[in-house]
Amino acid sequence: MEMGRFISFEGIEGCGKTTQIKLAGEYLKQSHIPFLNTEEPGGTPVGRRIREILLNKGPGEDISKETELLLFSAARAQHVKGVIVPALKKGTVVLCDRFYDATIAYQGYGRGLDVNFIRVLNEFSSSNLKPGLTLLFDLPVEVGLKRAMRRISRMKEGSAEDRFEREDLEFHRRVREGYLFLARQDKKRFRIIDGARDIETIHREVCVHLSKFVDKKLGSINPKS
Repeated sequence: MEMGRFISFEGIEGCGKTTQIKLAGEYLKQSHIPFLNTEEPGGTPVGRRIREILLNKGPGEDISKETELLLFSAARAQHVKGVIVPALKKGTVVLCDRFYDATIAYQGYGRGLDVNFIRVLNEFSSSNLKPGLTLLFDLPVEVGLKRAMRRISRMKEGSAEDRFEREDLEFHRRVREGYLFLARQDKKRFRIIDGARDIETIHREVCVHLSKFVDKKLGSINPKS
């Protein structure tokens, strides 16, 4: 199932997608287009509890890669049924900070789990929902991690969601290559955006993609003057 009002934002750590999804929401708001910003893992009370387990590195905690995969999938199942699909049925544009492509990139390419199995699990947990457009923010992993660690250093002790940022460089390189492979395989859905540029330049490019997508997919829901 592909729903035209569903747009996912993807990329490695520090790629700037979270900043850009907020700016994209402001752009849609100014255009009088109803929208929802959400994220994975998260988006629901259950998802936020799972997020706490997955992204915060607690003392002595070691989550197996299989457990990690299933937890992301559980959060997604709740998110899709409880938040995304109801919003889409109302005609709302949904901007999602990561969706199932992240699971293939991180748990498949990054962790080395079976990608074909992950695809099947993704279909189940997402109820076959597929983004109509995916914006992939790409940049060298060294640049992204430097940004991410700078952001984490400004957070209060114990509040940083840094479990993935602390993986080694090779892990992040595999994740990036996984994302780029997915984009090459589905050029109709993916748009690769150079995430190494300044925020405003990237935002302008995002707006161009959103505008084209809105005009093409949403029909009567167009920006008002």
